This record gives sequence, structure tokens and C-alpha cells, in this order.
Amino acid sequence: MPQFAANLSMLYPEHAFLDRFEAAARDGFKAVEYLFPYAFEVREIAARLQAHGLQQVLFNAPPGDWEAGERGLACLSGREAEFKKGFAQALDYAGALGCPRVHVMAGLLPAGSERAALYPTYVSNLRWAAVEAAKQGVNVLIEPINPRDIPGFFLNRQDHAHQVVADVGAPNLKVQMDLYHCQIVEGDLTMKLRQYLPTGFVGHIQIAGVPQRHEPDLGELNYPYLFSVLDELGYEGWVGCEYRPKLGTQPGGTSAGLGWLKPYL
Repeated sequence: MPQFAANLSMLYPEHAFLDRFEAAARDGFKAVEYLFPYAFEVREIAARLQAHGLQQVLFNAPPGDWEAGERGLACLSGREAEFKKGFAQALDYAGALGCPRVHVMAGLLPAGSERAALYPTYVSNLRWAAVEAAKQGVNVLIEPINPRDIPGFFLNRQDHAHQVVADVGAPNLKVQMDLYHCQIVEGDLTMKLRQYLPTGFVGHIQIAGVPQRHEPDLGELNYPYLFSVLDELGYEGWVGCEYRPKLGTQPGGTSAGLGWLKPYL
């Protein structure tokens, strides 16, 4: 049976961020993930995890200037020092929070540039990050993201991500397989799961309804079937619930939309 982690950057927006830990635990979640922890003191987050019996399973390394539209630094030539400084900060947080995974966002293609020209920088940065992360037992994750949500994102496809893993050659570099993004870009999710899970290089899975990124029981995907495929394939990792609750139509906010989760708790 899948283990589900609440993505606190998207779930429980009716609460202040630090109050979302309690809300998630109250609804039966045993683990959490989110985009970025850096606006908060690490001890504040650690206290919420401990108080509510939650595991921290994933967060992102600093992405550059998020408010200005940056979505990662790993592929950007000339930003290597900034990338390394940010990743070192992520490892500090991971150590303090007991978090075994850090997602490194690839970044956006600069205007007029080609992926092939950026690829050596991307591989070099990931190889360095994997070595640093391995020193404290942390996995580095890369995620293909659909170009509708993030136009111009460097990494869009599962096969490209797994080629990156092969080229970097680090056992602690893995793919963050978000079924929402994969459905939009590629589809054929069952066969993708059957192809990639047995490799051992899928380090985390995320879900959301398609196409509107609401609850997983809203939209075109049959998640109960996909969850059964995960069980069949022996997936023992976490499934991150990275969706936007369909608030406004249901009293009770995020919790009111968790009917899909009840059979799995």
C-alpha cells in the first residue's frame, strides 16, 4: 500500500505554513514535503515535525530568484558558485530535519540557448551535488516538469532524466517521477512505471489530478489502478501529494477533499 506525504506548499493553504504540519498529521499523514524551507528557521520546522510525529521526506534546493521567475540553477553556466552555495544550505537543512532527499531544479533555458550547450554544466553540477550529498546519506533528485506549467524548463521527459542519471553515474542521483507532469508530457503511465521502477532510480513519486492539478480523484487519471501498479512493482517509497485543493466549493478546505485518501490510511 502506498505511503503518502502531504505537500505543504500546496495543501492546507487555509493555514499559515507552520500550522500546516498539525493539519496534515490530524488528517492521518505520516510524512510531509514542500518546495522550500528557507524562509523559516530550521529549528522551527524541526519542532513541528517532532511535535506531530511527522517525517520530512523531501524539499527543494534553492532555485535562484524564485520571485523573479527563476526555476533552478543547475543547468546555468556562470551560476555554479551560487548553485553550490545554495545546495550546501539545502544539505544543512536536510541534516537538521532528517530529510533523505533534496530535489535540484534544473532551471530554465536562457533565450536563444540549446539544451545540448547547457548539458555539460547540468551534469557537472549534479555530479558535484551527488558527491556532497553522499557524505551525509542524502539522495539528489531531478524532476521532469511539463512545459505548460513551467515553459522553457530544461528537463521535461522521463527518458531524458534517466539518461542524465546514467551520464552522471552517481548511485544517489535519482528521478522524482511526478505522474501529473508525466501524463501531460508523455502519458502511458502504467508502462512508464513498469519501465522505470525496476531500475531502482526512481527515488520519489508525486501525484495530482490531470489536467487541473486538483485532488487525484478529479480528472482523467485512474489513481487507484496506478496505486495497485505501484504495489505490484514493490514500490516502497513515498508518494507526494503535490496538488492544489479544490477550495471554495467544499466546506472544510483541504481536509474536505481527502476522501480519496481514506482507504489508504
